[in-house]
Amino acid sequence: LGWNEAPLPAIFPPVRLKINDSEGHPSSSHQTLKGTSKWATSLENLLEDPEGVKRFREFLKKEFSEENVLFWLACEEFKKTQGKKQMQEKAKEIYMTFLSSKASSQVNVEGQSRLNETILETPHPLMFQKLQDQIFNLMKYDSYSRFLKSDIFLNHKKSEEQEENSPEAQTAAKRASRIYNT
Repeated sequence: LGWNEAPLPAIFPPVRLKINDSEGHPSSSHQTLKGTSKWATSLENLLEDPEGVKRFREFLKKEFSEENVLFWLACEEFKKTQGKKQMQEKAKEIYMTFLSSKASSQVNVEGQSRLNETILETPHPLMFQKLQDQIFNLMKYDSYSRFLKSDIFLNHKKSEEQEENSPEAQTAAKRASRIYNT
């Protein structure tokens, strides 16, 4: 190695510049998908976006199957529950709301008739996982594809595209490209 080729000591980490857009969000050279574009790539992406969940719920309500996404969301929250007492309470709430034969928002899952309240005595974070997976697959292979063709989704996508093509958005994009591409 020549004098100018000596490696830097390990105490100097590689420098990574963080460039933010005009709103202070990290900028990247490839545009990450947002909104309806991201929702359309997978049900997982849709369920990670609060606005996507809101629109999907709106759609499912019209299809009389909103309980499916509500159950899925309740199970996601349940997995984060700490403490046996809180877990027992939440497990009972999920059971009474979605799984009991008297449930107000009963979901239709296989093996439901074998479920009873005794499972609530020894709760664990993944106790509803199989049922949650069934509901996820039901949504993924049934409701989700119809949602992507629904007026709710298409109208939201259209309004997003109109926002992106507005003169204000284009001006901001041009300013950002001048700043970062110099």
